[in-house]
Amino acid sequence: MAHEPKVFKKDFITVDFLADRLVRTVGITLEAVNDVPSDERQIVENTLHRPGLALAGYIDLFTYQRVQIIGNTENQYLDHLSLDDRKKAFQNLVQFPVPVVFLTENNKLHQEVVDLASANGIPIFRTPLPSTDFMTVLREFLTDQFAPQVSLHASMVDVYGVGMLLRGKAGIGKSEVALDLVERGHRLVADDVVILTKKDDQVLMAAGTELVQHFMEIRGLGLIDVRSMFGIRAIRFQKRAEVVVNMQLWDPDEEYSRLGMVDETISILGVDLPSVKLPITPGKNVTVLCEVIALNHLLKNYGYDPAVVFAERLEERIRTKKKSAYLRGIEYFEHDYE
Repeated sequence: MAHEPKVFKKDFITVDFLADRLVRTVGITLEAVNDVPSDERQIVENTLHRPGLALAGYIDLFTYQRVQIIGNTENQYLDHLSLDDRKKAFQNLVQFPVPVVFLTENNKLHQEVVDLASANGIPIFRTPLPSTDFMTVLREFLTDQFAPQVSLHASMVDVYGVGMLLRGKAGIGKSEVALDLVERGHRLVADDVVILTKKDDQVLMAAGTELVQHFMEIRGLGLIDVRSMFGIRAIRFQKRAEVVVNMQLWDPDEEYSRLGMVDETISILGVDLPSVKLPITPGKNVTVLCEVIALNHLLKNYGYDPAVVFAERLEERIRTKKKSAYLRGIEYFEHDYE
């Protein structure tokens, strides 16, 4: 935890990988229009482009390196051209190393245009989705693929809907606390290795690796399959990271927050997350404390901060110069003898 973890970011993905994931993972219907190898065609950014101006002849600002989307507008423009003009218009595209062209709403290109793309090694795919819907899904998928990521040695649990990242030195008990939280009805996202992906400016999504997903290693017990043991309700495949709990052995020289007036944060991938230092001592119920941390985070999100409320109550007591309730007792409750 003393050093910033290494940031990983993909430089490119192949068109073959994109098409395969859109079909198998996202569930989009795709049809290959031409038989062009796509395993070496590289996509280098998540921005999409509709090449209407390029087809019309203006190519000075043509961003050819992007995924090209041809919808109704572009297709009808090509349909209204003569054969020679149509080939000339499409030549404006294929003269550049365009990675891939997607036809939306089951639009069809004339064969001479398809042949031009094939001759230049540009794969074309067709989908029945409307342009807006397809571009929304495709942009989200590409954004995820090119998002920066870090790998952390930690455990990630969904506690009362709050994504809690448990961090600490090896052997301090992160996995045991995560397992106890699962047993109490909360949901495991990942253990030991947590992959954090920056989705937006202030959003980090946590997930496990494909190999270790939802397996836990408990010292003295070995490997545990949480999904098989506790059922599907005990796991999540991903969750937004919202609170970091730094588990550390009790240090008498360390200063720990008692009232919670000072909000500490930790920066991961440029996103500041609330951070709580949780000292570990014999007999301390760390699991319950993690639940309280999650509930306190929810209260703050709804505008209630117990530390602030207590401070305001104390200031009011001092301002009115009333005798402390701690010294004189709580107000009298009539007929309460319990």
